[in-house]
Amino acid sequence: MAKEKKVEQITDMEVDFAQWFTDVCTKAELVDYSDVKGLFVLRPYGYAIWENIQKVLDGKFKATGHQNVAMPMLIPESLLQKEKDHVEGFAPECAWVTMGGSEELPERLCVRPTSETLFCQHWSHIVHSWRDLPCLYNQWCSVMRWEKTTRPFLRGREFLWQEGHTLHATEAEARKETLQMLEMYAETCEQELAMPVIRGNKTDKEKFAGAENTYTIECMMHDHKALQSGTSHYFGDGFARAFDITYTDKNNQQAYPHQTSWGMSTRIIGGLIMTHGDNSGLVLPPHIAPIQVIVLPIAAHKPGVTEKAEELVARLKAAGLRAQGDFSDNSPGWKFANWEMKGVPLRVEIGPKDIEAGHCVAVRRDNGEKITVALDELEARIPELLETVQQGLFDKAKRNLDEHTYAAHSLAEAKELQEKNGGFIKTMWCGDLACELEMKEKAGMSSRCIPFEQEHIDDVCPVCGKRSSGAQLALVENSSVAVITDRLPAGEAVVRMGEGTDDTLLLSVAFETAGRLSQANGQMKVTLPAESFQNYGFALLNAEGAETPLPVQEKNGQISFLLDFTEPVCLLRLTEKAA
Repeated sequence: MAKEKKVEQITDMEVDFAQWFTDVCTKAELVDYSDVKGLFVLRPYGYAIWENIQKVLDGKFKATGHQNVAMPMLIPESLLQKEKDHVEGFAPECAWVTMGGSEELPERLCVRPTSETLFCQHWSHIVHSWRDLPCLYNQWCSVMRWEKTTRPFLRGREFLWQEGHTLHATEAEARKETLQMLEMYAETCEQELAMPVIRGNKTDKEKFAGAENTYTIECMMHDHKALQSGTSHYFGDGFARAFDITYTDKNNQQAYPHQTSWGMSTRIIGGLIMTHGDNSGLVLPPHIAPIQVIVLPIAAHKPGVTEKAEELVARLKAAGLRAQGDFSDNSPGWKFANWEMKGVPLRVEIGPKDIEAGHCVAVRRDNGEKITVALDELEARIPELLETVQQGLFDKAKRNLDEHTYAAHSLAEAKELQEKNGGFIKTMWCGDLACELEMKEKAGMSSRCIPFEQEHIDDVCPVCGKRSSGAQLALVENSSVAVITDRLPAGEAVVRMGEGTDDTLLLSVAFETAGRLSQANGQMKVTLPAESFQNYGFALLNAEGAETPLPVQEKNGQISFLLDFTEPVCLLRLTEKAA
């Protein structure tokens, strides 16, 4: 962190972390807001960061035999419905096109939230023989998910990403691909973005809709919260069966191929900001910084200073560095603050006394250290300093991760650690969904992953006390989800409203399903999958246990009803309808 804060318009992260993040995104000229909520303008400097990340990933993809393709933006509803688990996972977030010009379309078209179904349809047309496999595809595109709560980079209705989709003859080959791509993301984060990650497997509750396994990399931010930074999914042959993708194998037998998908989005830029930024703005790792070195002439009005600064810029560019000079008429102090805010890794200052002495002064953005560099050593020393900054940022982030990761042996201890320290909590786990949900309900923490690197914490699950399933280990973080369910007898569920939350996930222990809760005309609208709940009636219970039946609407495979939240807690009763 810089020794002295120079940018007063950025809120201190210790005062309001969310506002600090927004200030950095806007003041550092990464994004601007559009007239449509959740659709952000990615400004040149922000897009340049994405381009540098994109360049790294695209090179890795092509080196492992993957090819870039482009799929349509719109998906027919009938095509989307072929994979029910997938549809249920994305249905609440889908944006629909219903008109073509002035005419109503015969079928709704979904603006792609992801493209599994499109790839599957394409493969059903072109895959016939084992000789057509594997299909190793990737596309760079934008997707749309109609989020209620939005923030730059972290949660937008439209965002940029890459989505890889592959098709393989065998399960072993597909699983190898899934893990290979996850490791590719992990290496990119650690080596290029200086973000240490935890590699692991998502629990069944947290895995991607339609996947048999979801693998993830999790990063810790400045506020000790987790950010899912990249995921890779093994689908088995479920999509292939749904879309009738078959091929003739080497034994002349018909078989279903095995499928994977994997993705990383511009969310990673949000992670980059929250991992390395400070109260003066951005702090960018040199490997992906759009400008690695900014050269500032000091006392530029004096003879020869500007010319010398221009010479340094040219020499640094010739050495293969992304260098730029600031020759504006702004004051040196303004320039210092501006380029600190933009996170440029190194600032090189050159003035009359420096020229006379045959050196320049390099200032590190990560810690404010000033280093005198001889002009005749410029091409050798500046790249060395950049690598020092890169490693320093990784080491600092790794310390933050290590120092704020704790082991817990009971639910009470996990809750106490989380309330006192925040960060990641490591526990054993019996593998039971009920225990996973109880940890969330009573300790306010959600499962992040079962890490690949295992360690023995205890012999029993901290929730139920039963023997844990092998060496399984779950990472949990403080969750902002405000709707939870108490462990009540089957047929009852508690809904609790949190402050300032207008869209959250509704979890049911009794029915092991998920729905959506959103605001509607001063009331709360509960939306649930009809497939799971169409045979139930719903009633609201008051404190005395009296029931008020709730009228239910059914549309597009979803059922919904409205709640009047006069109290922060509501008790629902679900009654199975007579056959």
